[in-house]
Parts: sequence; C-alpha cells; structure tokens
Amino acid sequence: MNQATTIAVPTETGGLDGRRSAHFGHADSFTLVMVDSEGEPSFSVIANPPHVQGGCMRTVALLAGHDVGSVIVTGIGGGPLAGLRQAGITVYFDDEHPVVRDAVTALLAGQLAEIKPGQACRGH
Repeated sequence: MNQATTIAVPTETGGLDGRRSAHFGHADSFTLVMVDSEGEPSFSVIANPPHVQGGCMRTVALLAGHDVGSVIVTGIGGGPLAGLRQAGITVYFDDEHPVVRDAVTALLAGQLAEIKPGQACRGH
C-alpha cells in the first residue's frame, strides 16, 4: 500500500474517531485520510451522494475525483467494486475495526487484504 495516497473509509459519523458504515453505498459520508511521511494522519469528510439507481457509481466518481488510492469496506456491491478497480482504486476488506482510525492503522500495518469479487454483496 502506498502511504502517499488518500484512503477513503465509508462512515456513519466522519472523522478519525468516527464510526464506519457497514456498506459502501449507504454511507452518510466518507472520511478521507491522508498520512504524511511521518505517519501522521490528517483527514477531511465528504458527503456521499444520495443512493438512488446508479448511486454507487456516482460515489466511485466522487472518490476518484478526490485522488483516493484505496478504500476500506465491510460491504460493497459488485458494480461499485468493479468501478473502483477500473478507476485504479484498491479496495480492502475489514470487518473488525469499527472506528476509522483503527481501520486505517490496520491497513497501514499490512493487516488488511484486498477484497475478492466473491466477497461483494449480492443484488447490487
């Protein structure tokens, strides 16, 4: 994982100490975490577009427009997973760290694996 990239985490409440959202497309917001060369995180929070037909692909475009390099998810549909990959964004799976800071720390420590297509939610 390249630490110079921005990490996006779907959140119910944004910020480093915010609660992660269980599903990519239904998150209220995304916390964007940037880690400097000293390992210090900074963040911003962006609103997720309303989830309507095609809503997840709007979110993919939003994240790509913010130079996101990776996303940490618990749940994501196959369409947005493919869209993120096509945009060059790596998607990691994590269902153990409900707080943004902890999930990002796990990713930076190499403890999270890339999500596999078979792990995507059905019906999306």
